This record gives sequence, structure tokens and C-alpha cells, in this order.
Amino acid sequence: MGVVSIFLIKGVINSSSSKTHKRTSRREKDAKYIHINDDILSRFSKAIQFETVSFSLRDDGKPDSPEELLKLHAHIKDSFPHVHSSPLVKCEVINTYSLLYTINGSDSSLKPYLLISHLDVVPVTDQMWDVPQFEGLVKDGYIWGRGTIDVKNGVMGSLEALEVLLKTGHSPNRGFFLAFGHDEEVFGVYGAASIARELVSRGVSLEFVQDEGLVIIEDIFPGITSPVASIGVAEKGSMSVELRVDSSVGHASMPPKESSIGILCNAIARIERNPMPSTFGCGPEIELFSGISSVVPLPLRIFTSNMWLFKPLVGWILSRKVSTNALVRSTFAVTKIQGGTKDNVIPASATAHVNVRIHHGDTIDGIIQHLRSCINDRRVHITTLEAKRESPIASSDSKSFGYNIIASSIQDVFPNVVITPGLLVGGTDSKHFQQLTSEVYRFMPSRFKMTDLPRFHGSNERISVENYEETINFYYSLMLNADETTL
Repeated sequence: MGVVSIFLIKGVINSSSSKTHKRTSRREKDAKYIHINDDILSRFSKAIQFETVSFSLRDDGKPDSPEELLKLHAHIKDSFPHVHSSPLVKCEVINTYSLLYTINGSDSSLKPYLLISHLDVVPVTDQMWDVPQFEGLVKDGYIWGRGTIDVKNGVMGSLEALEVLLKTGHSPNRGFFLAFGHDEEVFGVYGAASIARELVSRGVSLEFVQDEGLVIIEDIFPGITSPVASIGVAEKGSMSVELRVDSSVGHASMPPKESSIGILCNAIARIERNPMPSTFGCGPEIELFSGISSVVPLPLRIFTSNMWLFKPLVGWILSRKVSTNALVRSTFAVTKIQGGTKDNVIPASATAHVNVRIHHGDTIDGIIQHLRSCINDRRVHITTLEAKRESPIASSDSKSFGYNIIASSIQDVFPNVVITPGLLVGGTDSKHFQQLTSEVYRFMPSRFKMTDLPRFHGSNERISVENYEETINFYYSLMLNADETTL
């Protein structure tokens, strides 16, 4: 999922400018603030207990945990009676395992918006946990378990907000959708993609899309005392490439001068020694840097306030660290390698898979050309297995309805944060909805310290009880704020 790339913000936000205002939180000014209770906690805890794990993309389209997904469907239906009985709401099951909620607005002239989360989670195989992975344990002020931050908190949090909205008699002015895909962790090709095709077939046009993505970092950089909330206005593209070498099979006692595995390993080494050229500044990176410049301490502010002059230097500095290099260029990661079945048999072929994340400014053809050039060996066959271009960059200026509604909703619940646009280097289900609007945003109202970021897809995933309450209220504020006709 997309939030795994949030670790990049540490290096990124070392230099930017801020769009922040002091405002009173909804908790302090609004009696309708949703306070968490045992019932809300129990509903969320039970949702974590369903092991809706996605292991890999299957050719038959069937998920890895179909029974668990259907159990989660039933739990959601039982948990939110007002949502599922309201005449304003239509709930549909898409492609057997995904859910689409249509919430009708009273003003049909207003374009609806879409909130996305997903039902599936990544596996916990070979991880060391201090608590049971799928128990939904509430302990020490936290809810623990796989999915607490990626991203059943979005599923249950948005439904909790909608339940309260309908229970209090609120009739939305602007219609909206909730989309919960079942296979985001394996590219969303049967879940979110099916939902998107359904909306396209109905002629839906969206005002904006809000999906999971970047988060709130509380200790992002020495000298910056305010938490930083970065709204992803774009995400990188992705590619899966296979490298294959074929050679003659033979006995290990009479090896050839070069084997298929040896040739393949040389190709991989050349790829890792020859990264793509920097395209720093072709995406939203510069805007991100200018976004927090006012709170960056001197003398760093000199650099962040004058990116027109220091862009090459800043790009070079970022490229020196693994945690920030992905903001500067397209990246290659060798993720799978296979060759040989027996100790004394020389394999006839060897293959490797390379995961490519495409930066704005690069093209799919250009990346393939770079691979051929740096490998420089005709015995290595390059095949593109899957490719998805980088996303368009959504607007984030003062006229941007979606960006400012999300920013206002953040400030309602987190009044002291600095808000800035950002680049998500991971992928989300939002990529499937680009036909419906160019205004796609990626943000999750989760608070993190830098030391917590390895919990994404890692061991001991958890969310604080307080932050889950804030998550519910972020969605609640967004639903109220988006009812406005104009900014």
C-alpha cells in the first residue's frame, strides 16, 4: 500500500515552506465531535480479527482469503445500522468481494467526491510480534494488529463518521462515494479497478478523490517543532520487468565459461551500479520543499527558500541517502531471482524480476532503453510484465477545492500541524480512478514518530486509541466541509 513510502518525508522535508493556520480544533469548538467509546473500539478490534490477507496476484482473480473478506462484509453490515438502512445510501458488492457505497446529496448540481480505503492487508509471515497479529488487542493505549494503520482504520473510521452523520439527521448537500477494494496490496486489479469501471460506466465525474497515503510526522527534523502533514498530490508510476537468460543445460562437473546465472548476476550488478539520471523538480518535490520553508531553521531556510538556485545541490544531497533517493529519480529494485533446481545440474535458464518506480520526467520507453544500455548484453532478454505511468499532479493552490477541503479537515482535528503537498513513492488504489478526475489526493490522518514508520508492513503494527478517534473525526470533518458549494 501507499503509506509504506512515508519514511521518505524525513529527508524531503528538511527544506520546505508552510501553508498553516492556527485554528481551534473541532474537539474544542464542536459539541458534535465524536468521542471514542468501548463500542467503537470493539467494532474496530473485531475488524482487525478477520485475516483478509493478500499474498499475491492470482490469475483467476480469486482473493487469497475469500471467507475472511465475506466475514468482514457481514461485520461491517452489522456494525453500522444507520448506514445500511438509510434511504440516502446504496451499498453494493462489486466483483464479489469489494464494497461501494453511494451517498446521495440533495444538490445534484454539485460533483460528488470519493473516499477510498481497502479491506485487505499484507501477510505477517516471518515477522516477530510482541502481541498476536490478528487479535485486535487494546493495550497500553493502542489497538494492535495487522490493518490498524494499513488501512482498516480508514474503512472503519469513515463508516463510523458516516454512521454518526446519518444518525444525527444530517442530509448531505454534496453526494459522495466510499470505495473499499479487496486487493489493494496486490495492485487492486480486481477490486478498485472494478469499482472504477463501474463508476465510469455510469458516467460519474468526481470533484476529487481522497485515498490513503502520506501521514503526520511529529519529529520530522531537528528544529521543526510542529508536526508536518503532507498531502500526496501525486504518486510514482510502477513497472515490473523480467530479465531472462537462456543457456545450454549441463553437468556441474563440466561448467561453461559463463552460466545463465552468472550472466544474469552481471546484468543485475550493472543495473545497480547505473541508476537512472535525476529528474528532481519534474514532480511536486519543489512545491513540497517550499511548503515548510517558513518553519525550517536557518541556515537551511536559505536553501529551501531559493530552490531556483539550489535545486541541483538539494537534489544531489537527497540522492546520497537511501531514504530520500526515490524522490530524485526512478528507482530499480531486484525483488525476485530464480535459477537452478539441483546442486549438480547447470540450469538452462535464470530469471530475475525488477520492480521499477517511475518518477515524473521519465517514460516507460526511456527506462527500458536505460536498462538495455547499462546491461549491454544481448543474451539478457528484457520483458515488461506490467507498467503503470506516474500519476498526474493534482492542484494544491488556493483555488483547489479538494486540496483545501482536505487541508481544512486536517486543521479541524490537528490544529497545530504544518500542511504541505508531497509525493508518494508507493502505489495506492487511487491510480484506478484517474479517468474520473485529475484531482486525486493521498493522505491518512495517522500520527507517527520516525521510529514508528517501520511498523508499516512490518511487525507490531498499531494505532493509538486517541489517533483512531482523530481518524474518525477527520472523516467526519471532511464530510461536513465538502458539503460547501465553493471554498
